[in-house]
Amino acid sequence: MIESRRNDGPPKPSEYPIEFSDNTFLVDAAVIGQLLRVPAERVPTLMREGRITSACERGIDEHEGEFRLTFFYGNRRARLSADPTGRILRKSVIDFGDQPASDSLHRGGV
Repeated sequence: MIESRRNDGPPKPSEYPIEFSDNTFLVDAAVIGQLLRVPAERVPTLMREGRITSACERGIDEHEGEFRLTFFYGNRRARLSADPTGRILRKSVIDFGDQPASDSLHRGGV
């Protein structure tokens, strides 16, 4: 399943579920949980256990100033693209079906 959304017009407070500061990011567990099909209250524990892993990439060229955050859990990969204010510009989810995503796709500790 793939979802995509581009926001036009003035942002609403709920469109800022990501906070960036000091080269780190904080994402609302409800957003991660919804995308990975995990209850929000389980997200921090699964991240501490290394079962949910993540990667952050900084945009270049036409995506300068944007960030792409990728989260992996089991057979799902979720991506969020955000502007520097934390507003989600695009999101997508890939479900790899019965097979867990390859270990090479999981980049823990990033």
